[in-house]
Amino acid sequence: MDTSTALAGSTPVSQPAANVPVQLTAAALAQVKTVIQAQGFQDYFFSIRVVPSGCSGLGYDLNLVKESKAGDQVWEQDGVKIATDALSAQYLSGTHIDYVTSITGAGFKFENPNAKSSCGCGTSFTT
Repeated sequence: MDTSTALAGSTPVSQPAANVPVQLTAAALAQVKTVIQAQGFQDYFFSIRVVPSGCSGLGYDLNLVKESKAGDQVWEQDGVKIATDALSAQYLSGTHIDYVTSITGAGFKFENPNAKSSCGCGTSFTT
């Protein structure tokens, strides 16, 4: 995960679940907390962004950043500070992120109601 510092800091705001674009499952929260603890990144933000990527056009960019960027929507879920930009929030609205493990690997799984299709390998999507 990228640990770069963003431009301007924001403080997490407690918001009802209905007002945040993304909800993490217990497994996803546990994984983020594990990485934060292992890397010594206490007080970092879990940044979730939609970026141009892959053969379908859009992808997810997950990072731990020291500060959120000016204008980010910021909230906290079970002690994890989460940030996303306004444009990404539109693509992410209603998304649930899980962390899954199997014999073939482990990773974050996105259930995004805005994604109309995805590429064959599942790493990018269209709306």
